[in-house]
Order: sequence, then C-alpha cells, then structure tokens
Amino acid sequence: MYKIMIVEDEKTIATQMKKKLCEWDFDVLIVDDFQHIYQIFIDYQPHLVLLDIQLPYFNGYYWCEKIRQVSQIPILFISSASENMNIVMAMTMGGDDFLQKPFDFSVFIAKIQALLRRTYDFSLNMTLLEYQDMILNHGDCTVSYHDMKVELSKNEMRILKVLLENKEKIVSREALMNHLWKTDCYIDENTLSVNVNRLRKKLEMIGKGELIKTKKGIGYYLK
Repeated sequence: MYKIMIVEDEKTIATQMKKKLCEWDFDVLIVDDFQHIYQIFIDYQPHLVLLDIQLPYFNGYYWCEKIRQVSQIPILFISSASENMNIVMAMTMGGDDFLQKPFDFSVFIAKIQALLRRTYDFSLNMTLLEYQDMILNHGDCTVSYHDMKVELSKNEMRILKVLLENKEKIVSREALMNHLWKTDCYIDENTLSVNVNRLRKKLEMIGKGELIKTKKGIGYYLK
C-alpha cells in the first residue's frame, strides 16, 4: 500500500483529499503539526507528498527544500496561488507537479497515479485487458465500451481483472477474496458481494450491466 502525506492547513480540503485517496486504497496521513513537518515526514516515510504553498510558520517551498535534502520522492504542490512565478518557484525548489485549487478530483487522482507510476514503475498497471469490445485499463483504473468510459475503485478493478483473466470460467468467491484481501484476518463475505454489486452498477453505466453472472453458492463468471 502506497503512503501519501497531505500537508494542507485547510482542514476541509485535506479531509476531502484523504477521503478520495482512501477510496483508491492509499494509506493517507494528514499533517496537523505545521512546525514539525520534516520530522513527521521522516517518521511516516511516505511515497508521495501533497504540499500546499501557504502554510503556518514556513511555506511549502521551505519544506520542499528540506525534504529534497534527504529524499527524491514525488512532491505535488497544491495551491490556489497559480501565478506563473509560483509554479516556476515550486518546480525550482524540487516539486514534480502543480495542481491549482479548486480542482477536479479525477485530475487530482490522475496526477497522483502518473507521479507514482513514473517514480515506482507501475508498468503492470498499464496492461490493457479486452473482452467483447470492452477494455479494462489498469493505468487509470477505467473500463470502457465503445465511446463510454467509467472509473473503477481499486477493488472493482481487481475483481474485473480476475474475471477477465478467467474468461467464461467460474471464479470462486474464496479465490476472489484471497486475491482482493491477502491477509490472515477474517473478511465478511458480504464485503465481496457489496464490491461485486458496485462493479455491476458501474458496468451498467457503459451498457455492460449483464456481463457478470453469479453461480449461486460458488462464485462469479463473465457472460
């Protein structure tokens, strides 16, 4: 699980970002002690930092420079100050990208995925799986059919990926659960059912609502 550290003093925005990132299965930490950002970074060891420019005590440029003294992890500046000088300054101090507030969350997630992919080589996530003119794209967690496209959560993508890799074969509920949650902890089977139902609703949006079939008491397969 990739860890993302949010350095944003507007609590509402920070909470919204965390909620969206958690939907994509990221481990997220919101910084609330703006005097000790560097130490929090050292202790948490994130894979990516979301950094506002205007912060209490010291600005984002200062903290970016401090982080760059010890790490080359991706840093995405997020700020309402979008003048060219701020963007240039952000890149000069070691930032990897810049996102202006207010922003669309699809763009927000796309930028984060791109930074992580470039940094940690998410080559496997770029694989495309095709079935009956429907395409699953691991790179941006989308599924498309003709000119329609819908965004999937990480779990929805994993379920569809397993089913596509076992075309028209029944995949047991146990196999899906083991693939989604590789843990010794007990997982309620209803959790899997909820995720499958959500995936079906997403597929309905692109005209593929009848794609996933249930083999009662056993598992799922593609029509």
